[in-house]
Amino acid sequence: MLKPILFACSMLITASVSAATATNIASAAEKVSPLMPGLTIPATTLKNKDGHNVDLAERFAEKTTVLIVYRGGWCPYCSKQLASIQKIEAELAELGAQIIAISPDSPEKLAESKIDTPNYQLLSDDSLTLSQALGLAFYLDDKTATIYRNKLGVNFVSLDGKAKVALPVPAVFVVDKKGLVHFQYANPNYKVRLTENLLLAAVKSVSEQ
Repeated sequence: MLKPILFACSMLITASVSAATATNIASAAEKVSPLMPGLTIPATTLKNKDGHNVDLAERFAEKTTVLIVYRGGWCPYCSKQLASIQKIEAELAELGAQIIAISPDSPEKLAESKIDTPNYQLLSDDSLTLSQALGLAFYLDDKTATIYRNKLGVNFVSLDGKAKVALPVPAVFVVDKKGLVHFQYANPNYKVRLTENLLLAAVKSVSEQ
């Protein structure tokens, strides 16, 4: 069984990272290098379900953010995770946190989601810009890519002509108003997700600082 990549820390080191390039894509899910606590998420502009630009730094500045990176609305494990977090949305709001969920889904695909509250926003990273910056992007092997495309009918972002397709490893970050990561959980095994209790504990820890 793949072991989760789990980093949580109370003492943070001020640092920053530069914007990732299209080469920051691992050859397999097990080889990703997620952004660690103590590092700052680089400035990124994504699109919401209406196709409007959303500046992540501006959103982070509003309040503590639970940043979720998921594979797409087609993934049942991701849908279950988003629904589970929706159940604790009120508790997260009481702790002063908002929820931003990022996926390779297009804005049009996001518009099909039933999740639509001021404190829980879905954004499109259909070029995997943020996923690469967070060190989560990886190439699917050709066999898996063919199965996903043919049987699930999923349209992935092609980052190497037509030969390769890529996805992000599912992850959760707790980010402060300056974009600094205080907690991170990423697991190459997409079937294993962060529990709601652990997420609440992480957010509470940040809110008390």
